[in-house]
Amino acid sequence: MSFSHLPLKPDKLMRPLGLQMVLLLGFFLTGCGGPLVGVTVVDERTALENQVLGTYQELNQQVMLVASVRYIDPKGKLKQTQELPPGKKNVVRALQRVSFNKDDLNRYKSLGIIGENNEGGVTLLEPDKVEPADRAFVENLVKEENEDRLVIMDRIIETNETLSPTDLPRVHKMFAALNRDKALKGERIQLDNGQWIQKDTAS
Repeated sequence: MSFSHLPLKPDKLMRPLGLQMVLLLGFFLTGCGGPLVGVTVVDERTALENQVLGTYQELNQQVMLVASVRYIDPKGKLKQTQELPPGKKNVVRALQRVSFNKDDLNRYKSLGIIGENNEGGVTLLEPDKVEPADRAFVENLVKEENEDRLVIMDRIIETNETLSPTDLPRVHKMFAALNRDKALKGERIQLDNGQWIQKDTAS
């Protein structure tokens, strides 16, 4: 999958990678400020969720290692981080870009302009509410977010021997359910039946 980059805002360029890591794990695994509790997943929650979330945590550990040139191993020794293979590099880039885009994405979600769809991605719902000067930026924001989420989900399947490409639709639905559960009140989410609602109207 190809990546399309817009120049990052200056404040984002200066954001330390360590701070990105604080944000990354919370993206799929936690709600806003709280642990992952009371999650309702569409299909076969326990087995698939445990596999996917376990693999996702491993990916985040890899990103944490990349956050520093050196790290302390469990025995307290200073170690150099190893060069990542291409597949891992792609998912690390995706996770990093998710972190860079998080603030902007959340801002447009809070305005109801972008919503969490029922396939694990995001949808631009109100393009007419975006200032003309910002239209290209917002469209690219949605494009990048969906690209990165696909890279992450694909990598989860590739690195989990109990999953295959045929499981991708189920993984999409699981992430969609997780994202609905952690959406803030007033944000727009898409139910499995295709209906768009605000989070405060969801049961």
